[in-house]
Amino acid sequence: MAAYHVVLVHFPIALWMTATLAILWRAVSDGALAKAIDRALVPLLTIGLLSGIAAFAVGLMVWPWETVSSTPMGRNHMLLASWTIAYWALLLVTRWLQGEAVWDGMMRWVMAGLAILGSVLLGITGTLGGHLVGIYTQVSDALRPLGWEVYTTFYVPTFTLAAIGVVAVLLIGLGVWASKERHAKVGSYSAS
Repeated sequence: MAAYHVVLVHFPIALWMTATLAILWRAVSDGALAKAIDRALVPLLTIGLLSGIAAFAVGLMVWPWETVSSTPMGRNHMLLASWTIAYWALLLVTRWLQGEAVWDGMMRWVMAGLAILGSVLLGITGTLGGHLVGIYTQVSDALRPLGWEVYTTFYVPTFTLAAIGVVAVLLIGLGVWASKERHAKVGSYSAS
């Protein structure tokens, strides 16, 4: 049954990485191709979310919670898998509810930042899962200078929390700025 989880995780990884590329393309371009790619974004994110939930569920069926939670790496993998699914679900809902408005002004850069952050989260989640099945990557070497030893650390290190906090504040600031810019444009259109 473990092989099913290993196969299933590749679907959300591929779909969410493709969504990241689509978001980045759309953030830098207003061309016809970028707009066509954007029309596929909500279905792409939806299928990615459904396949992510399926991979998560199969993972829970394969490895009992007592087994996964007995090691820091297992706990971190479960924690990050939960965060990854929730994060991409939030990105889907944001794009779905906001529609084309996410590409107005500075909001496009917020979307680009969110996509990059989601890809980093996805990469770390996949790295931890790979380590659990004996497939080692260089990502764990990159995490080590940030204070995160994948085999022993069960928490998000202070430096990593600080980096997440800084990125979150920057993205919130960009969002507020973009919202004010958008309202200023709407106000100037209605005044004319």
